[in-house]
Amino acid sequence: MAHHYTEAGLGAQAVLYWQRAGQRALQRSANAEAVQHLTTGLALLATLPETTGRAQQEIDLQMALAAGLIATKGSAAPEVEQAYARARALCTRVGETSQLLSALHGLCRFYQNSGALQPARELAEQLVQLAQRTAVPALRLEAHGMLGSLLFLLGAYPAAWTHLEQGIAFIDLTVSQMQAPYRGLAPEVSCLYFATNTLWCLGYPAQALRRAQEALALAQALAHPPTLAPAQTWVALLRHRRREVGAVQDLAEALLTLATTQGFPLWVGFGTCYRSWVLTMQGQGAAGLAQMQQGLAAVLATGQMLARPRYQALLAEATGYAGQVAEGLRVLAEALAAFEASGQGDWLAEVYRLQGALLLRQAVPDASEAEACFQHALTIARHQQAKSWELRAATSLARLWQQQGKRAEAHALLAPIYDWFTEGFDTADLQEAKALLAALEGEHRRG
Repeated sequence: MAHHYTEAGLGAQAVLYWQRAGQRALQRSANAEAVQHLTTGLALLATLPETTGRAQQEIDLQMALAAGLIATKGSAAPEVEQAYARARALCTRVGETSQLLSALHGLCRFYQNSGALQPARELAEQLVQLAQRTAVPALRLEAHGMLGSLLFLLGAYPAAWTHLEQGIAFIDLTVSQMQAPYRGLAPEVSCLYFATNTLWCLGYPAQALRRAQEALALAQALAHPPTLAPAQTWVALLRHRRREVGAVQDLAEALLTLATTQGFPLWVGFGTCYRSWVLTMQGQGAAGLAQMQQGLAAVLATGQMLARPRYQALLAEATGYAGQVAEGLRVLAEALAAFEASGQGDWLAEVYRLQGALLLRQAVPDASEAEACFQHALTIARHQQAKSWELRAATSLARLWQQQGKRAEAHALLAPIYDWFTEGFDTADLQEAKALLAALEGEHRRG
């Protein structure tokens, strides 16, 4: 019908059918087709007289186009920013509050994934203020979830949890199922998987895992690939933090299958990075590192700068595990520069801890510099109230002190943070800390 009306020169009717065709393509996850239909509709709409009705129709088209572009090009693609910025300008002009909030949310997500966290945070704070004036739960969910995710990335974990918890309270599965096909990413699932990783950082690994299971279950129930792919990615991140190689492998394989089938280049890149990390941990260092370089390059090719330091840290960890210590230190230096440029705080303590661990694995270990790295990691983790990062840094420093004969200092450092935990005792970090404490106590008794 769109083609027929276009050929007949009936622009207004044609635009309506191009819009419907695009929306139906989004419902079927035929995202490239949706982008084509919606772009055609917008081009035709531009030839019609300017009216309030035309502006409203363009808002609908731009918002739908942004969803299709996120799926096909990634959420940091410049075309995504253009679509949301145009929708925002039109919403302001015609006084459309509901879609203005959604456009602001989309722009926040773009700046976030481009690595511009402070501009994104400022927009997110505006978003929360605007959303609080409405009685629409879905809009308040989007706002709190967006600000919570940004605070998480900045390493402000307690504040992040405050907003993410508020966002979770507004989740409504019925609304999610109706709206998911028209959004690039369902905010309900995003809120849950950021909550998942926030809880882990705050020192609640068991609660984090339960939230991860909720996020995946909701993403699968929505049957919305552009939401399921990031859910699998962020849950893989949690499993990596829990040091569960097998679980990371399962999620990476599922993500690669989905992203390849759907034509999601960004998520193919992420899946490749995690699968490569697994290969390296399983002793296939050469193959794993080569594939991880390819995966990271694929991610950066989409304009996604937010993930750069995190995945450089992942690469450095794998490189050091494969015995290439000097290369691992070089990659970590690049990651630290990227963290500084973006202002990210999440993972920062772990990067310094990794740096200390690699300094000890050099042919001539640098114990003094390694200790300084572990101490800096502890300082960052304590400032962030990030108990899981604090435990990991304390374990590394306590082990170094044990080797130096400082058993009492090592025990005094590690015991209080281990005793703080109330859950997650089956995780590798807590088991490792427990074993080290037992060894220190045994040495003390023998001494």
